[in-house]
Amino acid sequence: MSESQYQFQNLNSKKLKTHKIVKDCLFTAFFFLCCFSSRAQKNAPAPCGPVPSENQIRWQELQYYAFVHLSLNTYTDQSWGFGNEDVKLFNPTALDCRQWARICKNAGMKGIIITAKHHCGFCLWPSKYTDYSVKNAPWKNGKGDVVREMADACKEYGLKLGIYLSPWDRNRADYGKPEYITYFRNQLTELLTNYGPIFEIWFDGANGGSGYYGGTNETRMIDRKTYYDWANTYKLVRKLQPNIVIWNDGGERADLRWVGTEGGSVGETNWSLLNATGDVPYNMLHYGVEDGNAWVPAEVNTSIRPEWFYHPNEDKKVKSVPQLMDIYYNSIGHNGNLLLNFPIMPSGLIHPTDEKNVLDFAKTVKAAFSVNLAKNKPATASNVRAGSNDFSAGKVTDGDENTYWATDDNVKTASLTIDLDKPTKFNRFSAQEYIRLGQRVKGFTVDALVDGKWRELAKGTTIGYKRIVSFPTVTARKVRLHIIDAKACLVISNVGVYYAPQILTPPLITRNQAGEITITPTDKESLIYYTTDGTAPTPGKKKYNGPFLAGGKPQIRAICYDASKHQSSSETHEKFDISRKGWKIIGIDDKKADAVLDGDPSTAWHQGKDKKMPVDLVIDLGKEENLSGFRYLPDQGQWGPAIIAGYEFYISDNGADWKLVSHGEFPNIKNNPLWQTIKFAAQKARYIKLRAIKNTENSDEAGYAEIDIITE
Repeated sequence: MSESQYQFQNLNSKKLKTHKIVKDCLFTAFFFLCCFSSRAQKNAPAPCGPVPSENQIRWQELQYYAFVHLSLNTYTDQSWGFGNEDVKLFNPTALDCRQWARICKNAGMKGIIITAKHHCGFCLWPSKYTDYSVKNAPWKNGKGDVVREMADACKEYGLKLGIYLSPWDRNRADYGKPEYITYFRNQLTELLTNYGPIFEIWFDGANGGSGYYGGTNETRMIDRKTYYDWANTYKLVRKLQPNIVIWNDGGERADLRWVGTEGGSVGETNWSLLNATGDVPYNMLHYGVEDGNAWVPAEVNTSIRPEWFYHPNEDKKVKSVPQLMDIYYNSIGHNGNLLLNFPIMPSGLIHPTDEKNVLDFAKTVKAAFSVNLAKNKPATASNVRAGSNDFSAGKVTDGDENTYWATDDNVKTASLTIDLDKPTKFNRFSAQEYIRLGQRVKGFTVDALVDGKWRELAKGTTIGYKRIVSFPTVTARKVRLHIIDAKACLVISNVGVYYAPQILTPPLITRNQAGEITITPTDKESLIYYTTDGTAPTPGKKKYNGPFLAGGKPQIRAICYDASKHQSSSETHEKFDISRKGWKIIGIDDKKADAVLDGDPSTAWHQGKDKKMPVDLVIDLGKEENLSGFRYLPDQGQWGPAIIAGYEFYISDNGADWKLVSHGEFPNIKNNPLWQTIKFAAQKARYIKLRAIKNTENSDEAGYAEIDIITE
């Protein structure tokens, strides 16, 4: 007899009847649970490969949450602090974590991950293990705690709290030595003990390099696979926060993976699997591993601005709604979760432009996906798992992620058809697998019954937790998901059919070196109307059908148009000078240099990395031109480095004898890194030379996106 049975039988008689009733109820419940489990085990599909943990399931269901970056870097205009920045710089006098939480909540986010300590080592909480923290900053006279205020704000707004703690610490004298690991774990314990439930811990992959290191000012390298003893660090994390997920980009495999880029996308094929050991090259990070032996789903981390910390020169580089929508489709729509960063201003607030764009983004997502046209509509399938009604086709339209359509074990190819009741307009389709049983689908198409024939609208590879495909608007009564390849029988939990309104924003107008004009809308369904003579474009007149050549010095004006609603976007107006068709870069043996003439602002080229300033860029215009100025566009890429600040501009008729016609600084280019236009008295020349005297970083590198001239 067990101890529990002995105790039960020796209860006083007054309680026996009550306990017997409880016991009988428990037995009955246990009986039905066993029957259900037996039936479910008999009929339900077996798991396929690795499956997610409950923590990973909860994380996947979040879909969308925020990063916030604030540190001493915010006050020094740096990407990474060196570790010697003065604590006295930290004084966000208007800091309001409730503002951050309110914006995130209104944007549809489910949580916030705060950078409690970045690489510089400065701590946003009053850690008892270092003086390099808010307790010695002027903010709130050293009595403040940003992490506490963040935790309280998240609780108030119903958001989950996450913590970023950099393993690399450029301030610590003992970094790289065994005793630093004790320090690191002590701080980890503080963060995971004192601020309530933490849904995610984020360990950055940047490890080792130059730093202050307590005054040594040296370079220290570590083996990030072994130095942190991740296995025991993970044990500590899980002990302190049993419901947490771990993000890590080095050493021990974590619960979540980086996708190999901070640009805001994961692969069109995206398996939530990796191998539990071994190196992880880019293709594995970006696409996952079909036959991986560990469940490690993708988190897509990107910033609403080019960089993670706030920089004034990025106030005009905040991602637009179209850019954010593209990120949405390539992250959440590709079986990933989206982690979107807000760089906090020195005042302690999110910038108004960041707020406006993310809230407009939320409205656009809601307009596209708030109404599922397939919900509760009848569905049929070419195969349904035998022996139970639990896996019928109708489970995909009931709105419940815990029910699913399943096929027989030997059926890996099947079709699911949804009847929308009447001819319906739609242009988006989503599908979800029941990932508790693993990820299976390898290929699918989405089709519509149009004029009595099935027409393919889109195709894809993996599905996973969620897959969204876009296509031109179609009107049809029936839509079909056709699985063409899978690793095992199918388990589809949900499908969605949506009609997303067009995004009417001004189109992008570019001209390549050959003189071809390209006009690109944000929404592929938008019509484009344009003119080349500077007159206003109107719907129904000159329609854009593809790239075209425009001679002379054209003025292109264009609008996007939604024919179904008879609405137009605002106008884009671009003035071009003479074509650069015959131009050549002289004296530089690097084909990448052609990027400065290709007409594409998103491409760039850098020179002078191994030289000392000044550096020259010489261009042969092909023939003599009457010049009256030039234009320079700095690198518009994510990090926007090597922006030329001081310049000299020369002209020549033979490429040997040069005349200086302009020199000085590009005014406010660091804070406004857009086209810089410089004019001078008209002079004839065939050759031009832009000499970079200095850049905004005081380094020996010059970056160019585009170079152009102004002619009389």
